[in-house]
Amino acid sequence: MSGQPTQSAQSPSHVLVPGQQSPVRSVPGNIRRPEYVGKPAPTPYTGPEVQTPETIEAMRVAGRIAARAMAEAAKAIAPGVTTDELDRIAHEYMCDHGAYPSTLGYRGFPKSLCTSVNEVICHGIPDSTVLRDGDIINLDVTAYIGGVHGDNNATYLVGDVDEESRLLVERTRESLNRAIKAVKPGRQINIIGRVIESYAKRFGYGVVRDFTGHGINTSFHSGLIVPHYDSPHATTVIRPGMTFTIEPMLTLGTHEYDMWEDGWTVVTKDRRRTAQFEHTLVVTETGTEILTLP
Repeated sequence: MSGQPTQSAQSPSHVLVPGQQSPVRSVPGNIRRPEYVGKPAPTPYTGPEVQTPETIEAMRVAGRIAARAMAEAAKAIAPGVTTDELDRIAHEYMCDHGAYPSTLGYRGFPKSLCTSVNEVICHGIPDSTVLRDGDIINLDVTAYIGGVHGDNNATYLVGDVDEESRLLVERTRESLNRAIKAVKPGRQINIIGRVIESYAKRFGYGVVRDFTGHGINTSFHSGLIVPHYDSPHATTVIRPGMTFTIEPMLTLGTHEYDMWEDGWTVVTKDRRRTAQFEHTLVVTETGTEILTLP
């Protein structure tokens, strides 16, 4: 998550190039920071994947703030708006509600949300990139409050978007909905990727493999991995009280990618468009509860 998309106006294909980043935004001193801020990496999580009712209740609060911050920033999405402006809105919303923007300072990421435009799969860094009519943009917002994180993202249309891109966005959202419905105690976690991949294949979409959902709680990434493709290795059994994200990334072309020099921005190798949606969930006795609803 560092240095992101400005679009080069001369290029007929509108391939993104990094823009200028604004100075790092400050967070009021009274807001509790995650332990990793100011460190090169977080301390590895060694706790359980099943959370206490108190932790889950705290995550409801964090999830709600993250969802509302994302919705607030999304209201400003329009041709002519910079991705840095979207960062400012989400940053101020979280700080105003007593939450720390989890991405800010996470492994050195310089901003308070990720803005991934068009061919950016994930981790785009907000900067001077100007949105234009016909773009699609993913906002990925995580809030830290009460000692826990809530993480969500969604892909939005900018102005008048072509049918192929609109369908990609709609179907990526649907793939997340289907995956959430498939989560039940006693099933293995690979049911999630199986459902997403079988749905995506109907439309010939690529399913990104190297970026996954993850366990989340007091730790931003607990070590639990939630693949979005059918992985024979994802055999963890789903249990009530587990908290994790599902965040499928589907592409119009290849699932293979390149990484920008910033070490964060991930783009499709063929530079075709990609969409993503994410919720943080807790497993219940019968299915799931979404923790990132506004």
